[in-house]
Amino acid sequence: MARMKFGSEWENVVTRKEFPLARARKVLKQETVAVLGYGVQGPAQALNMRDNGVNVIIGQWPGDKPYWKKAIADGWVPGKTLFSLEEATKRGTVIQFLISDAGQMAQWPSIKPHLKEGDALYFSHGFSIVYKKQTGVVPQRNIDVILVAPKGSGTTVRRNFLEGAGINSSYAVQQDYTGRAEERAIALGIAIGSGYLFPTTFKKEVYSDLTGERGVLMGALAGMMEAQYSCLRKHGHSPSEAFNETVEELTQSLIRLVGENGMDWMYANCSATAQRGALDWRHDFRKAVKPVFDRLYKSVASGKETGIVLKANSARNYKARLDKELSEMRNSEMWKAGAAVRSLRPERALEKKKKTAKRK
Repeated sequence: MARMKFGSEWENVVTRKEFPLARARKVLKQETVAVLGYGVQGPAQALNMRDNGVNVIIGQWPGDKPYWKKAIADGWVPGKTLFSLEEATKRGTVIQFLISDAGQMAQWPSIKPHLKEGDALYFSHGFSIVYKKQTGVVPQRNIDVILVAPKGSGTTVRRNFLEGAGINSSYAVQQDYTGRAEERAIALGIAIGSGYLFPTTFKKEVYSDLTGERGVLMGALAGMMEAQYSCLRKHGHSPSEAFNETVEELTQSLIRLVGENGMDWMYANCSATAQRGALDWRHDFRKAVKPVFDRLYKSVASGKETGIVLKANSARNYKARLDKELSEMRNSEMWKAGAAVRSLRPERALEKKKKTAKRK
């Protein structure tokens, strides 16, 4: 492990220098990694491992035809590398349980009997294990229980891998039956393309993940965008102007600068007027939202958020309700304006021009 300083604290991390891909391949040489679920994380992690020379098979419910067809389109072969969830579990020695959290609760009774002594049960989220009283997911004691959680969507995990960039991941060991649980977890983390891995626990992973998704990463971001856009429109600004000042400049310029060298560097590369206003107003925003984050974290730690997720996502009309909510967002004025703005980006115009030339 490498010892790195993050802010005022030192942490142990695992990089590709300490644990190169060649070592990961050696650790996983005798393993058959069964990836259960071909929805969000499953395809990215499975394809990255396959490209890295790991023996991978897929477990997917054949009745879920869109995902079954997607797996076939990606080169997985029914009866050879593509099986039902139960059959893949029987054949695997590392079982990557990557179906949805509600799906894990529903499928666990049919998966558990097929886990064999010495297998590794792998998660990319601590949800099912930490909230076991709600999910009923309690692994037997004669297997390893490990976690590797990429800090990004499956799309980003795959895209970064193809670009040679990788994505950072956390890892944890909940149960070490074989004495190799940590080594297995790190090897799998490297194999799926992690840039570096940092240790955590199942509980810390799920607490931080649920807070982050509901907070800055998605919930707070969407809410703040909607509030600012609404404010600008109320005062007579056009949809194009309101969207560009709320979303486009953030996503196409400023957030990229933050990603490169940090918030202070982004500030330093903006106008003096923008710097002054941002430095002054950030304190008001912090004071305003801190109580919301405290309430959010309490809701996560208590299991209240988990209960909401399991109830909503297990409902028979879940997909219809989700589609309705997403449609309301997509069809709002702000995101309709966004679609128009994106269509006018120079790269979109260039892409359209290339396609037209190719057809000719």
